[in-house]
Amino acid sequence: MSIMHKLFGATAALALTAGAAAADPAIVFDLGGKFDKSFNESAFNGATRWAEETGGTFAEVELQSDAQREQALRRFAESGANPIVMAGFSFATPLGDIAGDYPDTKFVIIDAVVEAPNVKSVVFNEEQGSYLVGMMAAMASETGTVSFVGGMDIPLIRKFGCGYAQGAMAADPEVEVIANMTGTTPAAWNDPVKGTELVLAQKSQGSDVVFHAAGGTGVGVLQAAADNDMLGIGVDANQNYTHPGSVLTSMVKRVDNVVYDAFTAGEAVEPGIASLGLADDGVSAAMDEYNEELVTAEMMTAIEEATQQIIDGEIEVHDYMSDESCPSLSF
Repeated sequence: MSIMHKLFGATAALALTAGAAAADPAIVFDLGGKFDKSFNESAFNGATRWAEETGGTFAEVELQSDAQREQALRRFAESGANPIVMAGFSFATPLGDIAGDYPDTKFVIIDAVVEAPNVKSVVFNEEQGSYLVGMMAAMASETGTVSFVGGMDIPLIRKFGCGYAQGAMAADPEVEVIANMTGTTPAAWNDPVKGTELVLAQKSQGSDVVFHAAGGTGVGVLQAAADNDMLGIGVDANQNYTHPGSVLTSMVKRVDNVVYDAFTAGEAVEPGIASLGLADDGVSAAMDEYNEELVTAEMMTAIEEATQQIIDGEIEVHDYMSDESCPSLSF
């Protein structure tokens, strides 16, 4: 497989080397890198699956700073890449600025909405999947206290935390839920040391199960949980394998499928907004051989019933993005 790689000079100018054909798809990863074991890596896995199945090639770049977002999109568009997929809400402003300059190029943005005739926006009902893992956390907890570590303090991440708390309280109305954010800048996505510190502080407050939505910071969260007799809960990609027997489950967002489907559609990507939840298999609580000994039959029954009730509208999970309040949790 031939993949177009990235080069960064001393001035952080982005240069694209030859490799993929002009009309090949392209993907721009968010800060934290494509091997963050979370959101970016899920996107990379979708691109790789498409390439392996089709024999096709794609272009890619990993950003080193926010300033490179618009430059990367323009360079790919000018090279003829189509479609161009970008992983992360932070691309919304630069994409909105440049989409009109390349009307024949299709863009796909994940986790944000940009209204333009050549843009497909894909968002997820993260609160629904977070509700399920929150139920599991409360049911697994022996202390009656569970916790949440977010990355950058933005509404999207609060959406995870609110859904998690609501699910935990549905399973155990007496449960206590502690929440902390890593920071207020993009650096919060890649600070495993800070993630470790937050987990230790939460443990000191009684938490024995912790869910993270923190990108690369989550590597530290899950490691700290495993090292301190706590259960961790992964996010975005299935992270159960990272610490077998210590990761209760992972709230999976099928970012990989979004990338795979976009690459498969190619220039025929249909613009518009897609919102993916439990009914679309867009989110889920991961079950596999790495966590099977941790998940009880009672948990399975509870989340299966809750999944159907959410799909049927019998359970309404609060969406922080629609209403910036969090009845079940204080940040």
